[in-house]
Amino acid sequence: MPSSIVPQMNLPRALKPGDRIGIAAPASPFDSKSFDAGLRVLESMGFNPVVPEGLFEKNGFLAGTDQHRADLLTRLFTDPAIDGIICARGGYGSMRILPLLDADVLAKHPKVFVGFSDITALIGFLVQRCGMTVFHGPSVTTLGDGNPQTRDCLQAALTRAEPLTLTAEAGQTIGSGRAEGPFFCGNLTILCHLTGTPFQPDLKDRILLIEDRGEAPYRIDRMLTQMRMAGCFQDLAGLALGSFTDCGSSRQINEIVADRLNGLDIPILAGFDAGHEGVNLTLPVGGAVRLDTASRTLSFLNPAVR
Repeated sequence: MPSSIVPQMNLPRALKPGDRIGIAAPASPFDSKSFDAGLRVLESMGFNPVVPEGLFEKNGFLAGTDQHRADLLTRLFTDPAIDGIICARGGYGSMRILPLLDADVLAKHPKVFVGFSDITALIGFLVQRCGMTVFHGPSVTTLGDGNPQTRDCLQAALTRAEPLTLTAEAGQTIGSGRAEGPFFCGNLTILCHLTGTPFQPDLKDRILLIEDRGEAPYRIDRMLTQMRMAGCFQDLAGLALGSFTDCGSSRQINEIVADRLNGLDIPILAGFDAGHEGVNLTLPVGGAVRLDTASRTLSFLNPAVR
């Protein structure tokens, strides 16, 4: 399959020891014990985590009102004293603040931005509306779990202006082949819920990686069916699968994907360590990648930071 045209992305500056990383809470409130453990991990990596005023606000199942969460995120992007941003946790609520964000303002302040799960909604906004390379990776509250591979990959991705290559060591090929294109990555449930909204990510000619947690196999089937019926996968270049934690067996998930994406004639490779498992590798979103089922690799073709 020929290479796709990759849009010019606005790369954030690579982080260095002593840089100030602002903590955002665009979705749910978070547990203080796991939050403090994550802060200690960031400090051990040489960074200076900054806890902004209002981070611990609560509004039911949200970390404050929609406007509060949107304003806090905007302040972190526009504050010249903040060098990068990492989300406290996912949960739910990121998509509620999308209409309150000004893409033109945020695009002028490209910074390292890290999150996953519910944060998929913001990843899509920053990549496709702001033209910014961001990172699908651990949140503060998951960093404290102490997995060294997760921590080491996060530090390497944010501090080194070098292309990354990931190998699915026990990868399972669902559709063989090789393809290149812009990379997008995120939670299947959030992608499904964005379908039909003004914030639906454009997956045309892209290599997509999906992951999820706590969804029964029939719901995985239903989401993939809805997205295919909506045309989301019509011009997809390739698909990678991260972890599907508590979603049934990997065999079940692979069979569902093979059935629901049957006939697309694209490379599909399962088995990448991204998502809600113990290992959650940091993946740059927005730049060009190559998915190769023969070598079981996902190769990022350019640096994600400058």
